[in-house]
Amino acid sequence: MFVFYDFETTGTSPAFDQPLQFAAILTDDDLVPQDRIDIRCRLSPHILPAPWAMAVTGVMPDMLTDPTLPTLFEFTQTLADLVARWGPATWTGYNSIAFDEEMLRQALYQNLHPSPYLTQMNGNDRMDIMKLVYATWVLANNALEWPIDDNGRHSFKLDRLAPENGFTQHDAHDALGDVEATIHIARLIRDHAPEVWCQSLRNRSKQDVNALVESGQVLTLVERFGAAPPRSYLGAYAGRSPDNPNSVGFMDLEMVDPVLLAGQGVDAIAAAVSSTPKQIRSVTVNKCPSLFAATEVPSEVLRRAQELAGMSDLHRTVGQAMAGRYADREAPKHIEQQIYGGFYSQADQRLLNQFQNADWETRVEIVQQLEDDRLRWLGQRIIHSNRPDLLEESDSTEWFRHIRDRWMSNDPDAPWTTFEQVDRQIGEIADQGAMKQDAIDRLVEFYHDVLTG
Repeated sequence: MFVFYDFETTGTSPAFDQPLQFAAILTDDDLVPQDRIDIRCRLSPHILPAPWAMAVTGVMPDMLTDPTLPTLFEFTQTLADLVARWGPATWTGYNSIAFDEEMLRQALYQNLHPSPYLTQMNGNDRMDIMKLVYATWVLANNALEWPIDDNGRHSFKLDRLAPENGFTQHDAHDALGDVEATIHIARLIRDHAPEVWCQSLRNRSKQDVNALVESGQVLTLVERFGAAPPRSYLGAYAGRSPDNPNSVGFMDLEMVDPVLLAGQGVDAIAAAVSSTPKQIRSVTVNKCPSLFAATEVPSEVLRRAQELAGMSDLHRTVGQAMAGRYADREAPKHIEQQIYGGFYSQADQRLLNQFQNADWETRVEIVQQLEDDRLRWLGQRIIHSNRPDLLEESDSTEWFRHIRDRWMSNDPDAPWTTFEQVDRQIGEIADQGAMKQDAIDRLVEFYHDVLTG
């Protein structure tokens, strides 16, 4: 079974924005639809939506504040129930691993679900059709028609790719329309590039990916950076981070001879890991990487792979260098960014399960019992967003101040939407004619009401 899904959101940050719409279609293994869902929710009180997001999705202020829609907390509970009801399945979309799944994880985390990782539990796994499109471009280019954007470059955006390949009912930037377009592209790749499709299915399993990379054979890795078209790299397994076993090194054997790196220290190997272009790339085995058994391998590359396969000391040094890249990285400052800051205790897990099914008065008591600072902070915010009357007046006042301080920030790098960013984006929208004037006026009125409310 597959679940093709998509979110429309208040902005581009999974940590500091929220879903507004979720749509998904459950299919069987032949990609024949079996069930579907299309739901929306209200804007949470601590979120300031980005005007550009509203311009792109067509969401207007009355849709954000519709009292008949579920709250974000209720919406998230529906999503968790859906994963349980439709699973086990492969959860996939277009750019889903980088964006939609992070949005889902953040929704679960920030609404105190016991596990943010539902799409990787209980037999569920993941896939990303955008990665599949990139692999098709490189390995089976004739399988699809490739659109050209307004700048004369090949475009891999779904709203151009799907119509170019015969999907004429694409309602772009509507979640359900994007889901249907994604299924259409997936079927074309399955039918016209079956080898790419079949290996991508195997890449859903990190066990299968580990077996592939640890075989030592020459592999093709497909990746895309920036606006350039996707490209492939010929290489082989070069080690594994001791701090993160899901992160493995992939040595570009067209660029570097491993014999020249053997015996060098961690600093020299670290330079190969961080060089531009990279001699050793980091591949995450549990994120459905685009790895394929290579064909027509040059003899020199084959020789290098055979040499590399037996260099256990080099493998170990590469792993240490990969781990060292992040050794000095500061811990995330904001609670929303601390989603990967450690697993919950068993006691907190039990309390979170109770929290999901309790009444609001009991939820207040549960939040006070949580051990994890992250969970207590998020729990307080949930109470403030849904039942502020249950908070002490001083706590409620503090939450209002905290939210307003974020919105009024003058930090140009603030990771959430600020009023300063709102003013700039509305000006850009008006200058570019991206919305009609009456819609812009409604936006301006909405943000004014939020500011003065």
